[in-house]
Amino acid sequence: MRLSLLLLGIVAISAASTTSVRAQNYPWCAYYGDDFGGTNCGFVSYEQCMATVTGIGGFCDHNTQYVPPSGPHGLQKPHH
Repeated sequence: MRLSLLLLGIVAISAASTTSVRAQNYPWCAYYGDDFGGTNCGFVSYEQCMATVTGIGGFCDHNTQYVPPSGPHGLQKPHH
């Protein structure tokens, strides 16, 4: 009985103390690997993305799922 109460207390405390967690949202994706089967959309800038694919092959493109934060910040344009 004590164990059940202890577990119930832990669950209640955990549920009450959780915060909202959102997936990271970044504006650039790297496509690489065999037939570009690998994808990593975890890049803040075009330069950061290109540094990843340099030497292993691939390319970088805008993340079509990216939602910019509200405010003056937006996508960083690539410097070609």
